[in-house]
Amino acid sequence: MPEGDSVHHAARRIHAALVGRRLARAELRVPRFAAVDLRGRTVERAYARGKHLFVVVGPDAAGRDPVTLHVHLKMEGRIHVHRLHVYRGGEPRAGRRWRFPAHTARLVLATGDDDEAAVEVVGTELGMLRALTPEEADEAVAHLGPDLLDPDWDPARHLDEAVRRLASRPDRTIGEALLDQRNVAGIGTIYRAEVCFLRGVDPREPVASAGDLRALADLARRLLVANVDRPDRVTT
Repeated sequence: MPEGDSVHHAARRIHAALVGRRLARAELRVPRFAAVDLRGRTVERAYARGKHLFVVVGPDAAGRDPVTLHVHLKMEGRIHVHRLHVYRGGEPRAGRRWRFPAHTARLVLATGDDDEAAVEVVGTELGMLRALTPEEADEAVAHLGPDLLDPDWDPARHLDEAVRRLASRPDRTIGEALLDQRNVAGIGTIYRAEVCFLRGVDPREPVASAGDLRALADLARRLLVANVDRPDRVTT
């Protein structure tokens, strides 16, 4: 399952590619939301909360409310961003073809530009795709602990809250506690292993004897921040 840095990185790529652009193609290839029509609407924002990815699409011409797309990659999901056209020597050519089976695509968002600015975002093998109201999107992640990649991270508030949540079940193993997104959002098995290794903590130890929880959470954040903009994650 992707770590929080991968999901935040995907959100930043989508944000850079689509925000302020009008959608000429928008396909939600899941039965429940297949009839949702977002064509002609403008993408307002893309962001992540822990391992949850959101794309906010503004109101339509008739004034119908904005729609927030909620994506979870789970085990196999991936986000692809590419140009629709490539210009070489002033001549347009087709952009990169999909390098994955078309039947694995669950989300397709594309702009309608006829020049090199045209882009397409495709989500393949997504674990979850939903079309929500903004209020429903907030509710979907209300249970999460502090997001270690929150752009408004405040150690005095977020780190203290993370420590409080981690310590709430002292008999639980620290490995389980770090993976529980209700305690801190964004840690997966890779960063659990990294944090425990670098702090010299056995992940099977109970929280009560795992040492400095604040240092563990702070280290996890620093590792995620160090990798969020890297195409390839750096670990020990």
